[in-house]
Amino acid sequence: MAVLQSELLLPLLLLVLFGNTAKGQRDPEVFCGACKALADELTYDIKKIGPKRTVNSGTFRLNPDGTRGKKKVPFAKSETFLTDVLEKICDRMNDYQLQDDPDTNKKIFKRYAPRKDEPIYAEYKKYFFYSDAYKPLKYACETIIEQYEDEIFSLIAQEADFLADRLCIEKSGLCEKPETHSEL
Repeated sequence: MAVLQSELLLPLLLLVLFGNTAKGQRDPEVFCGACKALADELTYDIKKIGPKRTVNSGTFRLNPDGTRGKKKVPFAKSETFLTDVLEKICDRMNDYQLQDDPDTNKKIFKRYAPRKDEPIYAEYKKYFFYSDAYKPLKYACETIIEQYEDEIFSLIAQEADFLADRLCIEKSGLCEKPETHSEL
């Protein structure tokens, strides 16, 4: 009797664990949208920092030639600044909403909330907009940061143009390459 119960219990347990794979799959539209929103927010935060603002980077060890391995790097590219930004950036996913792109008829996430430095922000802040609809976007953002943090740092250090395309299409593959149509 005990053998029969364990034979039935194992398939039932496997069915419960792996049977509903739809929840375990990533929604490509959400992850692509989160990646693009993340890149947009990063680009915005980096542009806010003046290019002349620098920070010392490197080690306190001496090189073989007797010099220290310290150098000045732009603050916006420093690991300290980027780590701080990445810790808080996914909370801003509430400022995006799902829309239909009129050109491609695909679902995209667009920012609808004004940024703090825009004149309308004070008026906007009087109203509280919160929805559980952004939770999947926030989760996707956090997952992307967790999986691609090194790539994000590398792209920013290289001053990569088109951060969204480089991160979301080339590095992570979360978004498809846009189709280009040539005239005949």
